[in-house]
Amino acid sequence: MASALTLRAGPAALALVRERGLRAEDVDVLPGASGGAKWLALAGLDRFLFGELLQAPRTRPLHLIGSSIGSWRMACLAQRDPVAALARGHHAYIYEQRYSPKPSTREVTEVLTRALDLLLGPSGVDEILSHPWARLHVITAEGRGLAASERRMLLTAGLAIAAAGNLLARRTLALQMRRCIFHSAGDVTPFAHLSDLPTTHVALTRENLRAALLASGSIPLLVDGVKIPGTPRGVYWDGGVLDYHLDLDFGAGEGLVLYPHFYAHVVPGWFDKGLRWRLARGDNFRRALLIAPSDAFVAALPGGKIPDRRDFYGMPEAERMRRWQAVVDASARLGDELRELLATGRLADAVKPW
Repeated sequence: MASALTLRAGPAALALVRERGLRAEDVDVLPGASGGAKWLALAGLDRFLFGELLQAPRTRPLHLIGSSIGSWRMACLAQRDPVAALARGHHAYIYEQRYSPKPSTREVTEVLTRALDLLLGPSGVDEILSHPWARLHVITAEGRGLAASERRMLLTAGLAIAAAGNLLARRTLALQMRRCIFHSAGDVTPFAHLSDLPTTHVALTRENLRAALLASGSIPLLVDGVKIPGTPRGVYWDGGVLDYHLDLDFGAGEGLVLYPHFYAHVVPGWFDKGLRWRLARGDNFRRALLIAPSDAFVAALPGGKIPDRRDFYGMPEAERMRRWQAVVDASARLGDELRELLATGRLADAVKPW
């Protein structure tokens, strides 16, 4: 049977994995990419990583950083029982997302807010903020210029300007949006140095955590922008607009950046999806180990693809739910295969250089 996993490692990560395998205490950073329903294809991998591998004792923080659904995944890991949080999140995402034929942004916002509340449960916020070693970083995009407007016509114009400028250089995105990271790491965040785009840092609190997570997944024109308590007057949008797959400088630490991802490639920003020359070249992934579903695994999924937002429009609700649940069930194979590679000491043999 063909492998269900694709594993790629930057040079420092490859050397570390060849020396001593994959150990929880060697992992410094765990990124989570944007991608909406694509997270369902990683369910089994996340269950193994979050519930088994990364639960081993550790003596230093594990920095979790995500945008959009990636931040929701990281919020699951930062709860006391991450597997239960994942189960709540998967169920809510599959079965609680019911919309009218042409939902307004208000309707979509209300549905996603309920899904987020289910994922967090009654005590998730406090568990995240008091976690002994998990430090959550939530990437949002603060609207600037026309993108600070909640009026559809002005917002559309702002996004069009951002997309046009992005063709020339990613830094032009700062004219319409600024990266804002809400995190629980205090002064020890490894992302304080980020300078590829203007970046501000705000402490996560009981008052702003839910709003920050909701904002991180608020796709402009589909979901309402979010006003986050304790921040200057303004509106915050999906962090994936700026940081789609998190092509970030992860810092100069000696440990691993463990990156469970939907794909074997990384797209920097949402506007870069169709720009093949913008795929990350690996400079930021020197110490990263990327673990993704293989092409063979994806080909065997319902429809031969990973779930995505287009499924809402392309199939009846009951069929979408059935397919998405089938993907979650099939994804158990990803966690099983990684567990076996670690148990047999064959992980390094399966990893290809980035």
